[in-house]
Amino acid sequence: MTGFWLLLRARWRRDAVQLTIWIAGALLLAASAVVGVRGTFPDEADRATLLATAVANPVVLLFRGLPSGTDEAAFTAFLILPFLALLAALMSTFLAVRHTRGDEDAGRAELIAATPAARTVPLAATVVHGILANIVLGALVTTTYVAIGFAAYGSILMGAASALTGIAFLGVGLVAAQLAASARTANAIGVWAVLLSYLACGLGNALGTPSGDLQRMTSAPLAWVSPFGWAENTRPYDSDAAGTLLPFAGLIVVALVLAFVLAGARDVGGSLLPARRGRAVASVALSGPIGMVWREARGSLLGWTVGGAIVGVLSTRLASAISEVGDTIPSVQALLQSLASRGSLAQGAIEVFFTLAGVLAACAGIQTVLRARQDEAAGLAEPVRAAGVGPIRWVAAYLSVALAAVLACLAAATAGATVGQLATDASQTDLIRDAAVAAAGQAVAALTLVVVAALVVVIAPRLSLPVGWALVGIATVVGLFGPLLGLSDAAVDTSPFAAAPRIDGDSLNLRGGAWLAVAVVAGVALLAAAARRRELAPER
Repeated sequence: MTGFWLLLRARWRRDAVQLTIWIAGALLLAASAVVGVRGTFPDEADRATLLATAVANPVVLLFRGLPSGTDEAAFTAFLILPFLALLAALMSTFLAVRHTRGDEDAGRAELIAATPAARTVPLAATVVHGILANIVLGALVTTTYVAIGFAAYGSILMGAASALTGIAFLGVGLVAAQLAASARTANAIGVWAVLLSYLACGLGNALGTPSGDLQRMTSAPLAWVSPFGWAENTRPYDSDAAGTLLPFAGLIVVALVLAFVLAGARDVGGSLLPARRGRAVASVALSGPIGMVWREARGSLLGWTVGGAIVGVLSTRLASAISEVGDTIPSVQALLQSLASRGSLAQGAIEVFFTLAGVLAACAGIQTVLRARQDEAAGLAEPVRAAGVGPIRWVAAYLSVALAAVLACLAAATAGATVGQLATDASQTDLIRDAAVAAAGQAVAALTLVVVAALVVVIAPRLSLPVGWALVGIATVVGLFGPLLGLSDAAVDTSPFAAAPRIDGDSLNLRGGAWLAVAVVAGVALLAAAARRRELAPER
């Protein structure tokens, strides 16, 4: 294949920074899980208590893995395997779109197609590149756990499950790139496929059948429709069921073959799902930069807002159930108190769910400000700036829509919590108050990350995409799962999500609200100063 090795080498060089961040983050997460288990759950009795809590409380299993016994290594796999697989899946979908639809959007694919490399060689190079990246990730995960002292075969399964999940979603991302009319839409399809698959696995685990000693869970059929379910059912360091990885072969082959077939069925720059035609006459809203940004972002923001509403409904609908479980199983109370506030169990559940809502809001806001860099790289910012829109006004348009996205997502979560509580017990409104306070605190936390991401877009535009998403990823892991990973309170509070104000008992605990507010104000001031003299930096 003419030019294959040259294209593969170019992909490795282009992705050196991004892949290093993704893989290093996965290895750090893998190692920190062991440190957390040994520090927080050193005894088998402690681990047994947490597993009983997870099995008895379906909410926990929505965000964790599949309980498989109290052995230290198996317990570590329960805590961390879903997140290693999730990182591999997201890394792979972004990689697939970046080197296919992204190159078409930037005009690079057309130039390559005009050479003897034609169209199939770049796609083949992307496939090999993505597979090799996942093999490296899987091999390093395996090496990490073997070096720690875990069983070699179970460690191989940990690495293989993570890598195969990534390769499966590499295929999904490649198919999305053939269907969508832009890299932005293809990335959205890929991310939602990952999240829905992760949710299906979590629900399948939560609806499963527990063992008599509450130390193991057998997944319900729903988990088996998800690649995450196949990965978790390998049960590393327990039954070591390598056979559950076989469905990956079918999905990977089908996805890759479909991607090549679809690529040959369309023109370069075309798509099987063409973009919707615009109106013949633009509306008044498109006369300014804010209206244009809103037009671009409104579809994805609707998705994030719906997600926030669902989280809000779950928060109050399940808070009462969690409280009842805590009355009979003390380990539930211990778990939620380690994750959340020192107030009631119901308040703890509200805080956990609204931390998740804050993560969704931050994702919505960061995705919006990163559009500034994407528009700039695609050459779409030049006509806007040429129309008399100054650099500050141009950046402010994206930041304004990002602010609206954050507030809309958390307002939807608060509305959902209100509906959930009124449907459960209309006489009790305290949880609605708690939800509103938690939403306000998470809004400040999310805006902190959004402003930092906007600063990166202005100061170091070529690093904006990896840095922006790394910010929200690290803050989520530290803030939502830091206590379970054994991190100190001071380390956990470095995450804006964990430092946000909340209700403790009957009083308001501002916690890190002051420094978060100062960070937002100072960040906006720095952003205005940095944007004042910034020139456009198109993709090269």
